[in-house]
Amino acid sequence: MPAHEWGWWPNAKLVSSMHRGTDRASSPDVGQPLTERWEFPGRIDQVPRSRRLVAATLRQCPAGADAVLLTNELITNAVVHSTSGRNGLFTVTLTHRIADLRVEVADQGGPWIPDGAGHTEHGRGLLIVSNLARAWGVTGDDSGRTVWFELDCP
Repeated sequence: MPAHEWGWWPNAKLVSSMHRGTDRASSPDVGQPLTERWEFPGRIDQVPRSRRLVAATLRQCPAGADAVLLTNELITNAVVHSTSGRNGLFTVTLTHRIADLRVEVADQGGPWIPDGAGHTEHGRGLLIVSNLARAWGVTGDDSGRTVWFELDCP
């Protein structure tokens, strides 16, 4: 049963799900991508909920633990540093292909001011992403941003 049908994600909204070549009750065919997209309220209590949902979806992926860690960093940034964290929403999109994984976290934008001092406990999330991900990037502007990363997942 897909994680979003377990009934313990009351605040998550499944926006779309694509399991090519399969029915919803089985695993995707080898070589066919799995894409899931969820929308969450932009509240800090949604960070662990969204993290657990991603972990449940990737439970058989060898890179799953790294993906959960990096997703957690991006979700936290969306809630803490964007308009999403002020009564907004954020979206997590996960695409798992045969040899790789891509996760995107979209927020509702807002001004972004990097913490250049580096002396606080904050400001290291994207450094972790850049060190673990095969590739990563940011698209968008103050009206909405998507931060994404890719991992090898053999």
